[in-house]
This record gives sequence, C-alpha cells and structure tokens, in this order.
Amino acid sequence: MVLLDKLTAYVLLLLPQSGAGGTINILVERFNEGGGWMWPVLICLIIGLAISFERIISLNLADINTQAFLQRVKQALDDGGIPAAEEVCANKRGPVASVFQAGLLRADEGVDAVEEAVVSYGSIEMSFLERGLVWLSLFISVAPMLGFLGTVIGMIRAFDAIESAGDISPRLVAGGIKVALLTTAFGLIVAVILQFFYNYAVSKIDRIVAEMEDASIELVDALVALERGESVTGEKAIPKSIGENQ
Repeated sequence: MVLLDKLTAYVLLLLPQSGAGGTINILVERFNEGGGWMWPVLICLIIGLAISFERIISLNLADINTQAFLQRVKQALDDGGIPAAEEVCANKRGPVASVFQAGLLRADEGVDAVEEAVVSYGSIEMSFLERGLVWLSLFISVAPMLGFLGTVIGMIRAFDAIESAGDISPRLVAGGIKVALLTTAFGLIVAVILQFFYNYAVSKIDRIVAEMEDASIELVDALVALERGESVTGEKAIPKSIGENQ
C-alpha cells in the first residue's frame, strides 16, 4: 500500500501545477489522508472512465446521417433493385446499415419477413449499443457506497482514538471526522463524474435507436412501393382503379 501511495503521488506530481498552493499537491495530500478506502473508489473512477470513453467512441462511430443514408438506399432500390441496395448497406458502417441489410436479405420472402428481420436484428444492435452501460451504472452506485463505508470505518477509528486518549479533544475529534469524510466526498465526486458520461451515452443511444426505427419503417414502405412497381424516391403512381374511375 505504501508503494502504491508513492506511485500515485509521483504520477500526480508529474501533472502541471495550477494555482499558488499547487492544486495537484493538495489532491495528493487529501488522497493520502483518506486512507486505504480511497483506492477502491479510485479504481471505480478509472474503470468507469475507461468504459465511458470506449462507449463514446463507439457511439460516435455508429452515429451516421440516417436520412442521407436512407435516400441512398432508396435511390439504389430505384436504380438497381434490392441487390444494389444491399451493396450500399454492406459498404456502410453502423447499426442502421446492419439492420437495413438484414431486412433486405429477407426481401425475397416478402414484406412480413423483412419486418421480422428488422425487428429482430434491431434488438441485437440495441444490445450492442448498450454494452458496458450496466457496469458503468454499477460503478456509479458502488463509488459512493465505498465512500460511505470508508467514512463509517474512519469514524469508528476516530472514536477508538478518543477512547484510547481518554480525552474528548475538539482537535482530535475534528481531525478524525475530517479524514473519515474524505472518502465520502471522493466517492460522491466519482459518481457525479461518471453520471455525466452515463447520461450522455444513454441520450446518444436513444437518438440512434429512434432514428433506426424511423428509417426502418421508411425502408419497409419503400419495399412495399417497389413490390407494387412504384417509384421509391419519386411520387407514388396513381393506382389503376383510381385512374380508371377518374
């Protein structure tokens, strides 16, 4: 534990100093004062940030201009039919393209089969988007709990020190309580930081899923129009029955 304390202090001291008193030095001092329970909270922060950064990068890569891609697929359906649309989807990354391709591969079985494929594969893609968020939520919950646990143990030690001293000294009591509360403060700070990343990821996933669902509905409508021999990108042709009545 002493070696880890020295290693952490060394790494933090390599960071740029800011402020007259040296903010990094103060953080190192407070971290060391918090005792051994600061380490589990720090581990929660490190792993939580790693998951957050991985999710942010993955979600940004999965996010595409859905409407522009949908228009390309529709144009491909008009120009070259389903094989051309499949090729467009195969050359595009992201969950929307994967769902489209899964539906187009079942196009020869009818529109109902396309809808089933889109729904099934959409659920799979949604689970991929949400991967890791359960662990991030776990660390958001665990970090404050570890901080509270460290505070309780610190308070017990503070009262043990008071009992051993045989004197209720304000300085002794205040010092023990201050050290004990550091773990709670650190745990809450970690939870707040990770909560921001969690909310960002959830909002990003909700938007991607909403766009994917809307685009999937338009894809099914386009396949229905293609099956009727109508233009996918242009205006729908007037049905013969209506034209004859006119």
